[in-house]
Amino acid sequence: MHDFNDLLVLIKKSAVDAVNASKPTAIVYGKVISSSPLKINVEQKMTLTSAQLVLTRNVTDHKVFMTVDHITENKSGGSGEASFSSHNHEYKGKKEFTIHNGLVVGDEVIMIQMQGGQKYIVIDKL
Repeated sequence: MHDFNDLLVLIKKSAVDAVNASKPTAIVYGKVISSSPLKINVEQKMTLTSAQLVLTRNVTDHKVFMTVDHITENKSGGSGEASFSSHNHEYKGKKEFTIHNGLVVGDEVIMIQMQGGQKYIVIDKL
């Protein structure tokens, strides 16, 4: 007859096997091999396509609004016309800027494999 410790070991092993079978989230690394259409090679084992990828703002081109308040610097060497001579002026207010963070071929990325393993969240570039 098996003792109580053998039963505990069997229960623990069954629990670990059940968790592993459900494919819990995991951190994975990849490399962009195509930007249009987007394809990311994961640890040289498989290639993910855009249908499997969820992109965060960290890895996309996007616009942001920023508040600025400064004076432009003087620039010498104008065109010779008095109206274009070196000058400065105030630059202030809420302005829209484009952040160019889209993925390009060769970028290395860190991702979270979502539970079940079907989707991957691309968190950031390395």
